Formats: sequence, C-alpha cells, structure tokens
Amino acid sequence: MPVNYSAPAAQDLLPVKGVKLGSAKAHVRKPNRKDVLVIQLEPGTRVAGVFTQNRFCAAPVTVCKEHLEKKGEIRALLVNTGNANAGTGEEGMKNAQKTCEALASLLNCKPEQILPFSTGVIMEPLPVDKVVAGLPDSLADLNENNWLSAAETIMTTDIVAKGVSRRVSIAGKDVTITGIAKGSGMIHPNMATMLGYIATDSAVSQPLLEKMLKHAVNRSFNCITVDGDTSTNDALMLIATGQSEATITVEDGDYIKLRNAVTEVANLLAQAIVRDGEGATKFMTIHVEGGQSEEECRKVGYAIAHSPLIKTAFFASDPNLGRILAAIGYAGIDDLDVNALQLYLGDVLVAENGGRAASYEEAQGAAVMKQPEITVRVVLNRGSASATVWTCDFSYDYVKINADYRS
Repeated sequence: MPVNYSAPAAQDLLPVKGVKLGSAKAHVRKPNRKDVLVIQLEPGTRVAGVFTQNRFCAAPVTVCKEHLEKKGEIRALLVNTGNANAGTGEEGMKNAQKTCEALASLLNCKPEQILPFSTGVIMEPLPVDKVVAGLPDSLADLNENNWLSAAETIMTTDIVAKGVSRRVSIAGKDVTITGIAKGSGMIHPNMATMLGYIATDSAVSQPLLEKMLKHAVNRSFNCITVDGDTSTNDALMLIATGQSEATITVEDGDYIKLRNAVTEVANLLAQAIVRDGEGATKFMTIHVEGGQSEEECRKVGYAIAHSPLIKTAFFASDPNLGRILAAIGYAGIDDLDVNALQLYLGDVLVAENGGRAASYEEAQGAAVMKQPEITVRVVLNRGSASATVWTCDFSYDYVKINADYRS
C-alpha cells in the first residue's frame, strides 16, 4: 500500500467552475475499467503545459505541443490509459490526430482545440477505434463533480487515485484549485514524469499562467524520482477558466498567493506519486544544503535517490550507509571536500571528517530506517544553496509489478 497516503474522498475534490469531466470504459487494454477521459473547458479558458524531455516522446505529446503553439482556445483534453501511443511512428501521429478530430466533431470545435494524452504500454498501436467509440459515453458522463472519477480513470500501475483541492481568496473572490495526477513507476523528473491536470477558476493572463506553472513544477514534480526512468508521455497542464471573476494580470500579492496555492497542490500530488511508487514501503526526503548552487545540491540528491543499492538498503532497514557516501562522491562535484561534509539520517549524525562520526552507533541508524518516512540530510558546507528530492525504496514488489506489467 502507498506510504501514508490514501485516495481522497470525492467530496474533498472541489469542483472548478468551467471544468467538466467525464469517463468511459472503452476497453482500450483491459475490460471493465474506466480508460477514456474527457475534460471539457468553457470558452475563455487558458491552458499552459510542460512535457517530457524524452527524445522518444509519444505522438500525443507532439500533437499537444503543436496545438498549444497555435495559440488558439483549447476546448477539451482527451486522455486514454492502457496504451501510450509512443514508439509508433507516423501511424501513431495519425491516430493521435484522429482522436482529436473525433472529439472535435462531437464538441463542434476544431481538432487543434483538443489536447490528446495517452499513458500505458509503449510501442503498441493505439486502438483508435476503441478510444473513439468511448467518446459518447465520456461526454454523457460530463460533470463538474467528477474529479475523483477522472483521477481513477487515468491510473495505470497506481494503487490509489491522487487528487487534492485548495481554496484561497484572490481579489476578494473565493478561488478554487483542484488537481489530479497519475504516476507510480517510470518516474524521474525531466519534465513532469507523469500525467497531471491542475485547474483554477481564477482568470490568469497567459504569460503569468506559464510562469506560475514553471514555478510550481520546479518545486514539485521536478523534485521526485522513483526509478530514474523518464517516461515518453509525461505532461502537466495548468488550466485557468476565469469563471470566478478573480483576475490576475500582474505579479502582485494576489499572483503570489495563487502561485503558492498552485505550487502546494502540485507538491502534494508529486509526493503522492512517490508515496505510491511501485512497491514502495518507505518515503524518503533527501535534503542537501550548504551547496554552492541549487544545481549541485540536486546532483547529490538525485545520486542518492537513484541508487538501487541505497533504495534496497532502505527497504531492508539496513544501515549500510557507506552507500550514501559513495553516491555523494560520484554525484559530479569535482572539487567536493569530503572532509567538510556531514551526513545525517533523521537527527542522527552518521558521518563527518571524511568518515563515520565518532558518536554514531549502527543501532541508531537501524531505528531510523525502520520508520515509514525517513529524512536523509547532507550538509556540504561549501555555500548557502539547498535542494530537496523525494523518493522511495525498492522492494520485491517493484520487480514483480514491472515484470508482469504487460500481462
């Protein structure tokens, strides 16, 4: 089960004016599960997105980017699970376009006003006929209260649905922010490492919406890793419908308040993905401080978070902490003074002066590692920069889940 995380209740995911969601069972890969989602947007809605940097990106990612670059009004998002439509060549591009054309015809809009998303198995043809056949049921299901159902629809190897809502006052108006995400394995930030959709009923200018999304991403989804694999399909979308009449056009206090609320939603969704990492039993916060730059702090954080040796040791509650020192050493800081840094496991000082701390006893490390939530703190003592990365352990179930993924 996920580490200290459970699916939200339907009533906890607040409706966002101007957004309706509808799901269908289209049997894209497996029978009797919701696998096609339509997110319909009211006219006047603005949309910003960030996408995977994997050069083998999926056809829907390419189509999404092309449609956003046209600067037209987006009227709907279309998501299918069970098939990634990645590694499918020109036929995959045609199929992604076909799904947009089919939904546009039903909504009486242009195909470029539809953004397609897919997630699932790579290098298999998209069963476009099944996706299209599911669209009428998705449209019949459209409702502003369907956020939990939508979160369930986009799941793949996830154990639980992921969603969160916040409400803030902007320009004297109550503003709602609700987001959902999917992700469990093939998680490594570069950008987004999952599918995520965050919506607010505030009105936000396009430049500020894009800036707000970048700020949120760099403090949330770009701070997580499960297994170091960057997916071909990942995307995060930020939607502003303007239905609350709260308008943000300048970087003032209201902008910061909304930006921080959006970032909080993104942060909680990102951490939920790690907590639901495939087979995860431990949630680990890796905080690196005292660096010369945030970039070098991240290097150290990811070196620790990506190491299978470290992740399996945490699963076993084995304080084989020399593995952490080794990861710090190969993180890529050429002039690192290993004698100056300190390593903490929770509040326990583990290493200093280039080796084991004189006060450290292995029983202390074992006690910390038995906990479901663990903090690793590295103090580099070479500057004032810091960075935090969230990850999980590797268990037997990680291997089982991925070995059986196509079954």
